[in-house]
Amino acid sequence: GGEREREREREREREREREREHQVTRIGYTIHRLLDTSDTRRLYSSKIMDGTKPAMESNAEETQDEGQESKGCFECCIKCLGGVPYASLVATILCFSGVALFCGCGHVALTGTLTMLENHFSRVTTDHGTLALVIQIFQYIIYGIASFFFVYAIILLAEGFYTTSAVKKELQSDFKTTVCGRCITAFFMFLTYILALAFFAIFGFTAIPVFLFFNMWNTCAAMKSPDANITSPDSICVDVRQYGIIPWNATPGKACGATLGDICNTSEFYLSYHLYIVAFAGAGATVIALIHYLMILAANWAYLRSAVSTHEYQDIKTKDDQDVEAEARSKEGQNSSYS
Repeated sequence: GGEREREREREREREREREREHQVTRIGYTIHRLLDTSDTRRLYSSKIMDGTKPAMESNAEETQDEGQESKGCFECCIKCLGGVPYASLVATILCFSGVALFCGCGHVALTGTLTMLENHFSRVTTDHGTLALVIQIFQYIIYGIASFFFVYAIILLAEGFYTTSAVKKELQSDFKTTVCGRCITAFFMFLTYILALAFFAIFGFTAIPVFLFFNMWNTCAAMKSPDANITSPDSICVDVRQYGIIPWNATPGKACGATLGDICNTSEFYLSYHLYIVAFAGAGATVIALIHYLMILAANWAYLRSAVSTHEYQDIKTKDDQDVEAEARSKEGQNSSYS
């Protein structure tokens, strides 16, 4: 037993000596490399001081610097383009366009409608006083809609940038988001849903003046058509009172024959009719933009929620792996101490 122990000790001594020799060899090789590097640098610096820097080396360095600069600009552009939420950007452009068309054309069309009613259907101011007040209220509402949607669309675009940044960090294993951020996304999703329903109602309401002006336009076209064979054009009338726009005691309240034809030829009628059509199209574009926003917010909220769950799972798994590794190391240390 004693001889075996001595042999083991001798083998351990030999292994230790080999390790020492290997370490000395590595240290000597490292010192030799450092000395060579320092000599090379001295020689290179002396050449630079003398102005005898090799031409090929300088050209290579200039080419490398230019390549790094161009590569840096390209990578910067790609990085910037990769951080743009294109879906939110398209929805924002569509929302701005739709709201601008609806508010601008609707405001001018309401003013032209009131002028046409005052000149041809209700010459007494008290008869259409309520209508004038309602039109004024609608115009103030249009101002509010334009201001609100301008700010709200920018906020939703910023939220799109926030979510895109969070997704990029998740792909780079540096995902960071808070409960407040996810709650804000959920709140915007709920608010956008309410606004989509409200603007869908506005879209339907905008179709009413388009329908009224379309009927009046068709009536005037029928009077002018040679195929109509109308013997008494004065019998063809348009009574605005039956639509509830002005009261029944308004005078004259209706237009017939040549008077109706003159109304259809006025600039107020022509401009208001086409502006109502454009405002109707703008309201439809705004509804589409809000639905687009709603889909984007729902997808972002679902993705953030799943990403948080995945990130928490990865953290727990990493922690468990570290615990298992630490436990294995402790066991190895105990076994080595026992041996």
